[in-house]
Order: sequence, then structure tokens, then C-alpha cells
Amino acid sequence: MSKQPQSTFEKELKDLSFKKEFDREYKEFVLSELLCAMMAEDKVSVRKLAKAVKLSPTIIQKLRSGEQTDMKISNFANIVREFGYSLVLEKGKNRVYLNSSS
Repeated sequence: MSKQPQSTFEKELKDLSFKKEFDREYKEFVLSELLCAMMAEDKVSVRKLAKAVKLSPTIIQKLRSGEQTDMKISNFANIVREFGYSLVLEKGKNRVYLNSSS
């Protein structure tokens, strides 16, 4: 059985500094894409979401664009709850639901 050649991306991931940077940027990208998808699915504007979760429209827009890459877990929990989701930490069979209160 012959080995399949590796893609350039697979080769790059072997470089630890590249992988570390990729992982960081990917997490930022996923957060932005998740927020955009939830807003599009529910047809919620930046201003409407900002008002509902008591954040500034600027912060919501920066999260959407990927310009803002960090936030408090309570703010993220409020945002996902606004769209009807909940945050769950799971380890094995144990689950902890993160329900933040405003």
C-alpha cells in the first residue's frame, strides 16, 4: 500500500509555530462565523442583539468581523442564550450547563 502525498497544509502543520498560530486564528474565525450564522439564521441586526445582551453595537460588530477576539464567558453565554442555545461543558458522562444570569 502506498502512502498518499501530504498536502502543503499538512506539511505546514508539522511546524509547531505555524500550528500554534493557526490554532489561535482558527478559534477566532470560528467565533466570528458562529456569531454571523446565528444572527443570519434568526435575522437579528447588530443593534438589536447589542440591546438584548446589553453590549455596545461596536463590540458586536467587532466580534462579527473577527476584530475582537476575546470576551467574557458571561457575555458569550448571554449571546448564545439570546439565540436559544446553551453552553455546556462536557467531560465523559458529566455535563455542566453554563447559564449566566443578567
